[in-house]
Amino acid sequence: MPRPLLITGFGPFPGVPRNPSAALARRIGALAPLKLGGIPVRVLILRTTYAAIPERLEPALAEAPAAILMLGVATRAKRVRVEVQGRNRTSRLFPDASGRIASRLTLEPDGPPARRSPAAAPALATLRRHGIAAIPSRDAGRYLCNASYFRALRDAPPALFVHIPLPPRTQRPAKAPVRPRREAPGERLARACTEVARRLVVRGLAGG
Repeated sequence: MPRPLLITGFGPFPGVPRNPSAALARRIGALAPLKLGGIPVRVLILRTTYAAIPERLEPALAEAPAAILMLGVATRAKRVRVEVQGRNRTSRLFPDASGRIASRLTLEPDGPPARRSPAAAPALATLRRHGIAAIPSRDAGRYLCNASYFRALRDAPPALFVHIPLPPRTQRPAKAPVRPRREAPGERLARACTEVARRLVVRGLAGG
């Protein structure tokens, strides 16, 4: 059986009762099979807890996916951020969704300071070509997004983490003017990320 594409998103966490990365991951998972020519797609929505890494993410990584596209929300971000690296650090200030605080300030005591993704620059270019005003980021934070990314980059498949901003809160006027239908920003982002995922798979099947 062909090696799958793994797409991950996150569930709720304190302050974010509805995590948009989960919906985006599922939408990409629905679009990707049309682009991948028989490559299976697995969507994994992780609980926003440190326990989810060994309990859910590591078993999925053990299945040797062809590529990994990881999604999370950055609550203060204004634009989509392509994470260049995962860093070997965490914070003891912010509890996860279960109330647990990280037990130490490093994720892997014997690990490197950071792990970089060679796929970041090509992915950034792909998003921009699709009309997404994405920017590179060298800091994925000190929370579960960074922790999961640092772990995924330990293995061989191409892995990439994309942070998305919270969707704006909009109020529809009582009588909205009739306008031509346009592709919603969320759908445009999903299609752009699907192309990123396809290119990740091509890279993975080519050996890096």
